[in-house]
Amino acid sequence: MARLVLLAVLPLLLLFVAGDPYATAAAGGGRRFDPSRAVDVSWRPRAFLYEGFLSDAECDHLISLAKQGKMEKSTVVDGESGESVTSKDEVVARIEERIAAWTMLPTENGESMQMLRYGQGEKYEPHFDYIRGRQASARGGHRVATVLMYLSNVKMGGETVFPDAEARLSQPKDETWSDCAEQGFAVKPVKGSAVLFFSLHPNATFDPGSLHGSCPVIQGEKWSATKWIHVRSYDENGRRSSDKCEDEHALCSSWAAAGECAKNPGYMVGTSDSPGFCRKSCNVCTS
Repeated sequence: MARLVLLAVLPLLLLFVAGDPYATAAAGGGRRFDPSRAVDVSWRPRAFLYEGFLSDAECDHLISLAKQGKMEKSTVVDGESGESVTSKDEVVARIEERIAAWTMLPTENGESMQMLRYGQGEKYEPHFDYIRGRQASARGGHRVATVLMYLSNVKMGGETVFPDAEARLSQPKDETWSDCAEQGFAVKPVKGSAVLFFSLHPNATFDPGSLHGSCPVIQGEKWSATKWIHVRSYDENGRRSSDKCEDEHALCSSWAAAGECAKNPGYMVGTSDSPGFCRKSCNVCTS
C-alpha cells in the first residue's frame, strides 16, 4: 500500500493578476495558470490534462515537505487515517491558488493536499472519489473534482487508469504502456503534469465513468499529490448557516422539477449542520 501524507494548508483567497483573470500571481518563482494549456482528454468522465502545471522545483519541494517527518495523525473525510503536515508554506499556497483558478472552485472547498509515494509493485485499486451515504451531507458535501499532480517521472507503469472512460477504446498505446494501462483510458505519470477530473455531472449526479486507479509501478518510484475539492466549503470556519434559506445555483428550480430533491438530497437539501444548495426550490425551508 502506498504511503499517504497529508499537507494541510491554511485556506487562502484566490489571487488574480491584473489584466488576466485566469492567472495566479507568479511572484517568488510561482507559475501562472494558463487556461490554453489545459487540454480536454475525456468527456465521459470530464477530464483535462495540463502538462507543466508544476515546475520541477515545486515538485521537488512537495516531496521534500513529505520527507521531513514532522507528521501528526489526521483523519480525512472518508475515515482513512493518514499522516499530516500543517504548513503555511508559500510554495504550497501558490499551488493551491493555481488549482482554484483551474477548477474555478474556491480554495476553502478543498481538503488537505495528499501526498502518495508508490514503490515498485505498489498500486491503488480502482475507486470513486465521490462520497456515498450520510457522509455526502457532512462537511463540504460531495467531492466534485480531483486534481492529481505527478511529482516524479516513472520509467515504467504507474499510470492513472480510468477503466470505464469512453476514450478507452480510441486511445492509441504502444509498448511503453503497462498491461494495466491497456485496460482503460490512461495517463502517464510525467513530472509536473496534472490531471483534473470531475466525479459529478454538471447536474450534480454521480459520474460512474470517474472510476479510476493507479497502475502498479514496474520500474522506478512514483510520487503524486492529490487535491480533493467539494461542492461547498470544507473549512469548518466557513460553514454556511441553515437559517438562511435560498437557492445558490441558477438551475435549482429546474433540478427540483426533475426530481433531484429526492434523487440527490445531499446536494439539494443537505442537513441542518450542512445545508444544501437548493433548499428553497425543494420546499424544505422552515421559515
